[in-house]
Amino acid sequence: MTITQEHELDGMRVIGRIVANTLQRMGAAIEPGMTTAELDAIGRQCLDEAEAVSAPEGEYGFPGATCISVNEVIAHGIPGDRVIRAGDLVNIDVSASKGGYFSDTGATFRVGPVRPQLDRLCKDGKKAMQIGIAQVGAGKPLGGIGQAIGRFADQRGYTLVRNLASHGIGHSLHEEPGEIPTWPVRSERRRIQDGLVLTVEPFLSLGALWAEEADDGWTLLAEPPAPAVQYEHTIVATKGKPIILTLPG
Repeated sequence: MTITQEHELDGMRVIGRIVANTLQRMGAAIEPGMTTAELDAIGRQCLDEAEAVSAPEGEYGFPGATCISVNEVIAHGIPGDRVIRAGDLVNIDVSASKGGYFSDTGATFRVGPVRPQLDRLCKDGKKAMQIGIAQVGAGKPLGGIGQAIGRFADQRGYTLVRNLASHGIGHSLHEEPGEIPTWPVRSERRRIQDGLVLTVEPFLSLGALWAEEADDGWTLLAEPPAPAVQYEHTIVATKGKPIILTLPG
């Protein structure tokens, strides 16, 4: 989606705030002993209260309102009877629609104290997203996002999962300009249009290079096996600083 009218930006701000508030409430509710299904129920209640529709459920038939991925699961985790335990990394990905507009956000949460290496990974995962967002601007190279994140990952000794990309969003969950690499791709020649709506969501890892689909057809596992984190915002490219739509409020 490329925003050209004020009412489009208003609509995107509404759904952006809804998914951000849902993510914040779910993150605050995580505690050892609860199941991922119980956590998902909180997310569903938040979306229902805001009269928003879960995007993965509504668009793709995903078996849950939100994606909840624990430890070895790095994306598209199905909510169920898995018990969350102290020391876990829990990624929550919330995407939804309202009034014909879609937004997407996510974050990885630490459940109680975690190993120092994992704590550092979480902090650097959020920083990697911020570095990518700083590269978004009208006329800038789309490949600059992945180039900047890649430099940061290399400097810190991390890998990037290379088959989970950012994407265009707005009138649907995934739309033009299609996949946007959050890792360096020399052949990437596209430019960012003024008003383009996109996500920035690098998957930073301690060794994983790919996401491999499990037998259930949804769950994505790190390959080779290694901890990975994801942080995500939906943003709008402008001639100045990008607009972050997925902030709670």
